Amino acid sequence: MADGAGEARRAGTGADRIVFLGHASALVELDGVRLLTDPLLRSRILHLRRAVALPEPSLFAAPDAVLISHLHQDHLDLPSLRLLGSDTPLLVPAGAGAWLRGQGFADVRELRVGEEASVGALTITAVQARHDGRRLPRGPHAPALGYLVRGSQVVYFAGDTELFAEMAHLSPSLDAALLPVTGWGPTLGPGHMDPLHAARAARLTQPRIAIPIHWGTLRPVGRARPDFTDPPRLFARHVAELAPNVEVRILNPGQETAL
Repeated sequence: MADGAGEARRAGTGADRIVFLGHASALVELDGVRLLTDPLLRSRILHLRRAVALPEPSLFAAPDAVLISHLHQDHLDLPSLRLLGSDTPLLVPAGAGAWLRGQGFADVRELRVGEEASVGALTITAVQARHDGRRLPRGPHAPALGYLVRGSQVVYFAGDTELFAEMAHLSPSLDAALLPVTGWGPTLGPGHMDPLHAARAARLTQPRIAIPIHWGTLRPVGRARPDFTDPPRLFARHVAELAPNVEVRILNPGQETAL
């Protein structure tokens, strides 16, 4: 059982590992395949400013594929995707493909809940998420997704979602779950999880390791967030009570843990 602090363990390049890049962005390296989740790789987007250092370019160089959970601008950031190259495979919710191809991306693969795609030795399965996935104000409409990454281990990337009972049936065995624990504003609207609801998600999904994401990265310009680092620690405390068999590993943006 984790004590709430979590300890980032260093891993060499090529090892199975997860690197938290900040917000909902992570590098998942598994079985020699490099995946990026919802890459946000610049210092400012709209009215949000990155409050921590940008990730080292080596961490997001030459991914084998990118997993996009939904179309909100802090999860699907076009300038960040262009940094990765227009030929990088993008796995996206069904309904986003034509728009992304129109933005110049050549390899866009649409998925619906239950559909799969192969990336090297890995199988990526789109799973349910409960979140408004539209691109506002006038962009395409597509549902939000989570993803299961299956290889020698199984990793769940929840994207943005609220708690839902069907999480218990996502996978009979999870090695790691990337769970959002807060947002960037002073309040959370529908379609999100706070630390308690994220801990309940850990209880439902029963991963071997739970890694809190969607925290500690973005601040609205001109507004302080006094609780900037509190959500992952509250999450760890709740998990210790609700799912004591789940190990919580808190990674600061830029830190990694071995799988």
